[in-house]
Amino acid sequence: MTLSRFSYNGKRCPSSYNILDNSKIISEECRKELTALYHHYYPIEIDPNLSIKEKLPHMVEWWTKAHNLLCQQRIQKRQIVQVVGESTAMLREGYKTFFNTLYCNNIPLFIFSAGIGDILEEIIRQMEVFHPNIHIVSNYMDFNEDGFLQGFKGQLIHTYNKNSSACQNSSYFQQLQGKTNILLLGDSTGDLTMADGVPGMENILKIGFLNDKVEEQRQRYLESYDIVLEKDETLDVVNGLLQHILSQGDLMEMQDS
Repeated sequence: MTLSRFSYNGKRCPSSYNILDNSKIISEECRKELTALYHHYYPIEIDPNLSIKEKLPHMVEWWTKAHNLLCQQRIQKRQIVQVVGESTAMLREGYKTFFNTLYCNNIPLFIFSAGIGDILEEIIRQMEVFHPNIHIVSNYMDFNEDGFLQGFKGQLIHTYNKNSSACQNSSYFQQLQGKTNILLLGDSTGDLTMADGVPGMENILKIGFLNDKVEEQRQRYLESYDIVLEKDETLDVVNGLLQHILSQGDLMEMQDS
């Protein structure tokens, strides 16, 4: 809900998990169980009265239970393209300018997502902006030799562990030598640690998209982010900043999905 829209015409847009939840390849019983998990754990995720440390075990429980349910559905790899194409997922207005500007100026775009990497990649591909400068760390599906989902690869990534510890087996950060400026975009306080571990960082500008429970979360976002955008479904501010910053020097773009 940072690159992707939170809502459109007053209706909530689906996350990468929601795309599966709402698809025909998920049984009605599984859909009900996933919805029940959401209603139980989402209020915990955004509760301003709980610390991140207090939220951590709940997030691990949520993601683990959801993954276990999905693995029981005999999802096939070839179905991903179809479910994404049939979904109502949308990227924020101005996304083409955003992706193309970064690519044309050789700026790395690092996407840290607590969603499903396979679905996120397919959304970006279908929007025709999946360029070579993009690197994604997310929860990627593990398919067996017959093409059926059997689990998820690597370390579980949830809302509150988006940092270098989730990239222990990736040399990507080391490839950023010489990139000293970061523009960090996020939609939760858990996204604030995404740049932790980047070597040689000198300047960072943090932009937060406050999509939900605005009154309850405003103060915490204002204390955490340099810029807070409330219920803004565009990338207009980001694109404007990019145009300005590009004349000032190199930039590494770090982004939550």
